[in-house]
Amino acid sequence: MTVFRALALAWSDLLRPRIFSLALMGIGLTVLLLVALQAGVFWLIRIFAAGSFTLPWIGAIETAAPLSWASLALLPVMGFFLMAPVAAGFAGLFTDRVADAVEDMHYPRAKGRAPDFLDGLLESLAVVAAVLGVTILSLILTPFLGPFAPLLFYGANGWLLGREFFQMAARRHLDDTRATDLRRRHILPITLAGAAIAVLLTVPLVNMIGPLLAAAGFTHLFHLIRGRTGQSFPTGRG
Repeated sequence: MTVFRALALAWSDLLRPRIFSLALMGIGLTVLLLVALQAGVFWLIRIFAAGSFTLPWIGAIETAAPLSWASLALLPVMGFFLMAPVAAGFAGLFTDRVADAVEDMHYPRAKGRAPDFLDGLLESLAVVAAVLGVTILSLILTPFLGPFAPLLFYGANGWLLGREFFQMAARRHLDDTRATDLRRRHILPITLAGAAIAVLLTVPLVNMIGPLLAAAGFTHLFHLIRGRTGQSFPTGRG
């Protein structure tokens, strides 16, 4: 099946030095930012919670030190809720480099053109918004839908993530209108691939490589769809 082949190729590509180095860079930046956020919370508590209160028979107790050290317990919580969107944000900076690497290795005669800086930034923000949607919907819907929550969650977010990542891959070769038309004509495999990425984004630690895997996987999916349909796209967008 086209989807499984595209994702299998993407997994193997992640082990190649050119893409693996980008994955390590994205993971490192993600962890660094989470640690920086935790450090910021720690020192904000130290600054604004300064003072003490008095308990009978115990005396004065300072508040800043215990609260600031207790805030370290927030790090795993912050990691769980923020890891995926933060990783997506950093990965969005590397998606075009991943697509370039994939096309260099597998499709050298059908290379696309990277978007300009502003377009790339907007695409990165779109990916972050999509991943945030995954996180927020999982929190809101699960208590109400019970056993049906995963079906709706992965279906809706499969469509959302598939839409964003396929557009990013297709727009390297096509204008917006033709990219959207191609996506709509192949909505089922694109949504299935997006659902697979949504599953990865809900797995702690694995979600740090999810966006880069998606960039590689949807690049493959675009070219596999082109090869299966026999369509010929010009190099570059136009």
